Amino acid sequence: MEKPTYKSYPVWDVPVRLFHWVNVACVISLIAMGTVILCAKKLGLDTDGKVLIKTVHVYVGYVFVINLAIRLVWGLVGNRFARWTSILPLGGGFVKKLKTYVAAQKAGKPQYYLGHNPKGVLAVIALFLVMMTMATTGLVLAGTDIYFPPFGAMIQEWVAAAGVNPADVVPYVKDNVDTEAFKEMRAFRKPFITLHYWTFFVVLGLIALHIGAVVYTEIKVGGGLVSAMFTGKKILPREPEDQ
Repeated sequence: MEKPTYKSYPVWDVPVRLFHWVNVACVISLIAMGTVILCAKKLGLDTDGKVLIKTVHVYVGYVFVINLAIRLVWGLVGNRFARWTSILPLGGGFVKKLKTYVAAQKAGKPQYYLGHNPKGVLAVIALFLVMMTMATTGLVLAGTDIYFPPFGAMIQEWVAAAGVNPADVVPYVKDNVDTEAFKEMRAFRKPFITLHYWTFFVVLGLIALHIGAVVYTEIKVGGGLVSAMFTGKKILPREPEDQ
């Protein structure tokens, strides 16, 4: 049996690691506040309480969106492992790599990757898609619910009653709104809130799968996935497939 020779490899650059941990903090906060918003009636929140929790939710959402936008750009200019060319299954041969990786795991001879392994690639794509969905729908909801940027001013103009300064339209106060325009706005908002709502549960599922996969890989295969997000380095027992 070949004796493993452990070696340290630099992988994740500082921006990628910062994105990861800022994202973790934002997602945990947003999930917690989103749960409170969903249970507002059961928790007995009054109108002021709802507006407050939604306002904080939106501000954390801005950090989430900005952090995500920076990561999307960094995928074009970051180091080799941060780039989309390494993350996305571009070109031919990905399905073969995935099958080989799975077969090697089943045979007890796991393959090691510096970047994301083929299963990890699929997980990362799913995570980025749901994050972008949450970010986009969240910005629309921020504008249509509590009139926050970037769409809030346009929504206020849409629903303001005749002769009313749009800036005087405030959340949960209907005195200054045009009833029909408000109904139209809420109809426009409905598919966004529906998508946001169901994607929330998809996020929870993907987080559970992500944590489970990381724990399983650390125990069964090793490679220092968690420590690499702190140090930027992976420690592998043999040569990686993507060196």
